[in-house]
Amino acid sequence: MARSRYPLKVVKGLARRLQLVPTWALLSLAMNGVLFVAVLVALSQRPEPVTPSSSMRPPSANAAAKEESSEPAQLGRRHQLTYQQWLSLLQQEADAIASRDLDRQTVLLGDSLSLWFPPELLPGYRTWINQGISGETSAGLLQRLNLLDDLDPDVIFLMIGINDLIWGVPEAEVVQNSRDIIRHLRRHHPQARIVLQSILPHGAEQATWEGRERLLVLPNTRIQAINAEFRHLARNYSIDYLDLYPLFADGDGALRAHLTTDGLHLNRQGYLVWRTAIALTLQQD
Repeated sequence: MARSRYPLKVVKGLARRLQLVPTWALLSLAMNGVLFVAVLVALSQRPEPVTPSSSMRPPSANAAAKEESSEPAQLGRRHQLTYQQWLSLLQQEADAIASRDLDRQTVLLGDSLSLWFPPELLPGYRTWINQGISGETSAGLLQRLNLLDDLDPDVIFLMIGINDLIWGVPEAEVVQNSRDIIRHLRRHHPQARIVLQSILPHGAEQATWEGRERLLVLPNTRIQAINAEFRHLARNYSIDYLDLYPLFADGDGALRAHLTTDGLHLNRQGYLVWRTAIALTLQQD
């Protein structure tokens, strides 16, 4: 009988860790072969601790009047911030990080999904800079990339497009804006690793978001189609593509009910899934 290449102690340890992973998560990861293999490798190694972000967390607020999001009740007066006020706050955050010249700067670029990423769930040993704005579109993000000019990012995670689709922006325009975003990032941050993330599915009929009617006229098949375009973009520009869609989709292609607060935004369990994918991506650095 051939001997295993792994010591029995390692195999038993891996088995114990696999028992801690929910069955649904393993099945979801199995749909994405690369991530699934990465999960097995990560579980066989020393787990990376979850530590609070060393960067400042952007104030919690709704920056765009267009999106009716389900945001925490404790926003208070910050909920009334205008888009321009949001830009000012994000500029202040970026300037503060740049002035301290912190190592391993890692940027989250996107909309409310990125904005509400719990900072304590972000992988540790990095300077996380959250540049998400609630309700953001690809056109809006493209116009504010200069906020990052003084930063020296190691990795940039980009997720954008769901608000465009909700508001009827043509797919071709979203793809072109995303192409221009990638070009800008490569030109101004040539040393940075850029990770283009897929758009997540929505909850379809099960959604309770205030803008539910707009979701119902946006089939998840359209999201899958634009994700295919994003995959081509990533390949053409030699950047990474992180396909999160299979990790969040149920058998019908809709957002898994236990990962969302309202069929559009994520709950803590949803962010744990996303966190795992990000951590595994960073381990491939």
